[in-house]
Amino acid sequence: MRAIIKATGFTPPTNRALGSEHRTVAAAELIASIGLAVSTLVAATVVSIGIARADVASNVIDNEGGMFAIALLLGLLFIGMGGLTFLSLPHHRHKKTHG
Repeated sequence: MRAIIKATGFTPPTNRALGSEHRTVAAAELIASIGLAVSTLVAATVVSIGIARADVASNVIDNEGGMFAIALLLGLLFIGMGGLTFLSLPHHRHKKTHG
């Protein structure tokens, strides 16, 4: 039966420090970061093109302008309420770990 792995990711096992694997770990982290950045850019581009081609807002405004205004107002109200909720949270001061 396999042993349970407690730590995952690019960190070494807790019972052994990294030796010559520093470059391999750094390369893996760099490749993962670049892949994530490229994937995010591709997704944002696809969504932007889809929104530009859909032209949904003009169709909604043409048919139901009053309803669109109410929906927009409610959306802005919910965003404002979320911001106020975030600002009202208690602020925790972090303890200094460096002397």
